[in-house]
Amino acid sequence: MILTVEQIVVYYGEVRVLDHVSFQMSESEVISIIGSNGAGKTTIMKALSGIAPIRSGNVYFLGEKMDRLPPHKIVDMGLIHIPEGRMLFSHMTVLENLDMGAYLKKAKANKRESLEKVFQLFPVLAERKNQQASTLSGGEQQMLSIARGLMSLPKLLIFDEPSLGLAPLLVENVFKTLRIINEGGIPILLVEQNTSLALAVSQRSYVIENGNVVLSGKSENLINDEMVKRAFLGI
Repeated sequence: MILTVEQIVVYYGEVRVLDHVSFQMSESEVISIIGSNGAGKTTIMKALSGIAPIRSGNVYFLGEKMDRLPPHKIVDMGLIHIPEGRMLFSHMTVLENLDMGAYLKKAKANKRESLEKVFQLFPVLAERKNQQASTLSGGEQQMLSIARGLMSLPKLLIFDEPSLGLAPLLVENVFKTLRIINEGGIPILLVEQNTSLALAVSQRSYVIENGNVVLSGKSENLINDEMVKRAFLGI
């Protein structure tokens, strides 16, 4: 397993947000975490990235325990977080944002090759490489956020709400990109409010409610689960 999460507990102040959450994923998978707003999905992403402190439980990445490491050490291991809302350096150019993704020693050594790959994946970024990130459309900004993550040579990409604020056609393009990235050998952990898309793109899924995993299984089976259809698919 590339990632194993064992019984993690996370608090915000005195409020317990994650309550003994466990899951795991292999090196080839796309795993989705679905649930309603406030269920704890984004907190899982922050906990894995070292942003939200884990009070108890364990996280193993590539066989190494990493739940007490600072964010920069986690990035150095190859776990890369594509955050909700893109979080770009808005007054820097496209190319400068991509340079920031390649600041690690190994990534910097492979920067030219990585740039070629992300420009092949997102040709529009090559056309706009000297534009400020703030001048890009929402879809282009999401492309840049993904491309910046790829510049870090990830061993695992975790995505938090990649479709947020995008038009339906752009959402479809983003999810096509996720499939291409995964087919290229990078596993993906996905948090996504659009449940039908999350289930369609992933092999397995976990359903979280009130900070607890309440259901898990193959995504193709969860699509037909009565609770999932009623709560998340509007059926």
